[in-house]
Amino acid sequence: MFPAMRVKITGLDPHQQYYIAMDIVPVDNKRYRYVYHSSKWMVAGNADSPVPPRVYIHPDSLASGDTWMRQVVSFDKLKLTNNELDDQGHIILHSMHKYQPRVHVIRKDFSSDLSPTKPVPSGDGVKTFNFPETVFTTVTAYQNQQITRLKIDRNPFAKGFRDSGRNRTGLEAIMETYAFWRPPVRTLTFEDFTTMQKQQGECTKDSLLGTYYFFPLIKTQQKKQSKSIFRCDTCKVKQSEINGCQV
Repeated sequence: MFPAMRVKITGLDPHQQYYIAMDIVPVDNKRYRYVYHSSKWMVAGNADSPVPPRVYIHPDSLASGDTWMRQVVSFDKLKLTNNELDDQGHIILHSMHKYQPRVHVIRKDFSSDLSPTKPVPSGDGVKTFNFPETVFTTVTAYQNQQITRLKIDRNPFAKGFRDSGRNRTGLEAIMETYAFWRPPVRTLTFEDFTTMQKQQGECTKDSLLGTYYFFPLIKTQQKKQSKSIFRCDTCKVKQSEINGCQV
């Protein structure tokens, strides 16, 4: 998945053992299409049939709370596919659907039912976190060439498409100044889960269909227009030009 999601975790018991896992769930029961002349996503019908549940267990699991809190937890090795017959352990998603990634912190004594092919277990020893700004729409091909080029240059799984000898202009030149740029780190507070969950529940109601990337965004109001425009802090590309996370 590109850009990768990265989180910082606090409030764990330093001596307790934990698993960190991620799953990706549908936001609604709709299928979408992108309308180019209006630069926005529109509902195109009902969602496709549910896919088999998949859970990505972070490869550093099992680890102590102290270990998890001393590092940034990155999900850069998580892979997505739209192949419902996949047997490689990838997260299976439908194209042109809207999804929400969820991060799970699971204590060792509640992990007996944890499996890559089963829903995440529930209980007092399992805490789930999600961030409305990480909602994305899956696509199999980008229609914006600048975003395609950005992914080729910045996604570690797209090395075969790179041409080191070509001249870099426009968006590429801007991104060259951010050679070590990564998506923003979010902090999960294990002890304050109840408050966070309530706040995120309120935010989810207002989440926008146009939020596909984990780039930091600034909302600005354009004069003489009633609609809001979203721009990426890093590459200055209009949000309406971004077609979504690629499967």
